[in-house]
Amino acid sequence: MNTRSQTSFGYILFGALFALLFLSCGSMKEESQYKNPETVLFHADKVLVVGMVSDYNTRLRFETRLKDAFAERGVEAMRSVDLFDVDFTASQRNEAELDKVEQQLLDKDFDAILFSKRINSETRNQLSGQLAEMGRTYERFQEDYIIHQGIYYDEDFNSRPGRYSAETSLYCICDGKQRELIWRSDVRLPKKRNSDRVFDSYADWLIRNLEDEQLIIGEEPF
Repeated sequence: MNTRSQTSFGYILFGALFALLFLSCGSMKEESQYKNPETVLFHADKVLVVGMVSDYNTRLRFETRLKDAFAERGVEAMRSVDLFDVDFTASQRNEAELDKVEQQLLDKDFDAILFSKRINSETRNQLSGQLAEMGRTYERFQEDYIIHQGIYYDEDFNSRPGRYSAETSLYCICDGKQRELIWRSDVRLPKKRNSDRVFDSYADWLIRNLEDEQLIIGEEPF
């Protein structure tokens, strides 16, 4: 192979490797997003970060990554693993118990909850059908948590076939105001064996999008 051929082959190989890298990074796709039309930007001083996945170590890693990212931006964040004990996430909780959690957060001057959960398409379709039959939605944290809490402890939630998505909702729990949904995003997760890397990438993606939407702004502008 002459020098020119070797150079051409090198360009082709580099291009192929770049294309594979691009496809790998681009496999995380946002399928839908909602932002409260009355919210231009949202300032939060203290945020509870909740990652609803069945594996504790994955939840710990994901929530810690988000907590550290918020700290870098001047926002105090607390992980749900530091608030919810093992017994709390191991069994079903009701509205009164979730009201108590929200009140505890208010008493400690929290003003937002960032709630992420991993859910597969079959489970999502089933829950959507049940909600439609009841004429209900989940526009508050406690409703969202109650509807999906089986992800923590119910094997049926986590063993169904279908692709997985990450849905994240930002809820305002500001005292004296309606505790309402500020923002929600649904992202298709890539199929990779290393779930830690998937959640690391998703956490980074999530922070970038919150910045773009001017949500959870800290003391220093993004």
